[in-house]
Amino acid sequence: MSDDCWPEGVPKNLPAQDRGDITELYARYAWGLDLADEELLLSAFAEDGTFDHLWQGKATGHAAIIANARSLWNDRQHWWYGRQHLFNHFIMEPRAEGVRVRCFFQIVQLNIDYGTNFVFGIGTRDDKLVRRDGRWVFFSLFVNAWTAADQVPWRGERKMVQRPRHQADPADCRPFSVQAKDPW
Repeated sequence: MSDDCWPEGVPKNLPAQDRGDITELYARYAWGLDLADEELLLSAFAEDGTFDHLWQGKATGHAAIIANARSLWNDRQHWWYGRQHLFNHFIMEPRAEGVRVRCFFQIVQLNIDYGTNFVFGIGTRDDKLVRRDGRWVFFSLFVNAWTAADQVPWRGERKMVQRPRHQADPADCRPFSVQAKDPW
């Protein structure tokens, strides 16, 4: 497989043209995913590629990837509509098999009911790319959404004291007229 990616051998540093092509790959992925463009989204994945998504798990192959995307776009459209996936601070490492890319991501979203925008999520990605038919595509895409403190890949010592978690009793849902008759 390394001959497909690096016919002249694995470079020590990723060439600028490959960096540009990979940055465009992330753009094709975001435009396809965020605007429900099936063809554009699939153009970002190898035929046997895997999309590992926090909420839906792993999907391997174009048919499974597009089924997951259709679920996001259609079953939860109100939840999904108006999103933009943003990627930055890329670390691109050439490997014999292709390129390993790590980056940060942010998801911003339009709330169509209120006409406001908000940050939906942040996290990191750890993706494996291969060159197929002269283009870089995702072979393995892994989303690490920061949903809790232990999801942040912090390398230093964690000294934060977690805030205490208070578990409230369930609310009294009886009619107020019934609650009013309770003894003091």
